[in-house]
Amino acid sequence: MKKSTSPVKFGHQDTQPWYKNYMVLVFVIGLPLFVVVACLWFVYYSVQIKDTVVRDDWYMDGKTLYQDVSRDKLAHDLDLSGDMIFDKDGTVTFTLHYPSDSLKSGKLHDGTPLYYPKKLNLSISHATDISKDRDGVLTHTQGNKYTSHIDLDDLESKYYVQVSNEGKLNWRLREVGKLPQAEISFQPLHSFDEK
Repeated sequence: MKKSTSPVKFGHQDTQPWYKNYMVLVFVIGLPLFVVVACLWFVYYSVQIKDTVVRDDWYMDGKTLYQDVSRDKLAHDLDLSGDMIFDKDGTVTFTLHYPSDSLKSGKLHDGTPLYYPKKLNLSISHATDISKDRDGVLTHTQGNKYTSHIDLDDLESKYYVQVSNEGKLNWRLREVGKLPQAEISFQPLHSFDEK
């Protein structure tokens, strides 16, 4: 028969309880506490630094997003176009072009008598920074010319430029450009062309 041997004692025996071990403080308490603090900081940061709202004719209806394009369609149907010139001193000159057949007949394509509105609304929206957005009023000066004064940022950036009439004929012309630049040309949207 074999003799039973007593178990061999390996290494150092801890004399302190488990909760006093520094590894418990680091991994069981420290890391989860760090994650909670980081999450709270990210929640605070996301509430303070909000994305800006998109400027356009958007509205929410249930879960569907719509855009009102009736103003763009009217500009297309009337065959309106225009040119905008930006001077270095901040003067903006807009030239409104009616189609040649409307100029000859004195009537627009919808039968309305041809006239030049006294004022047009100008909206220049920066692609990402709402603080660089500019709004103004283009005042009729003579013939088909309109002027306004807009101070733009000197740094070249992408802008959405919109000219609109909010009178009897509620139309708008839109274009995208890198401003400041010398000139922008507005054309009606070709997406309404019949195929």
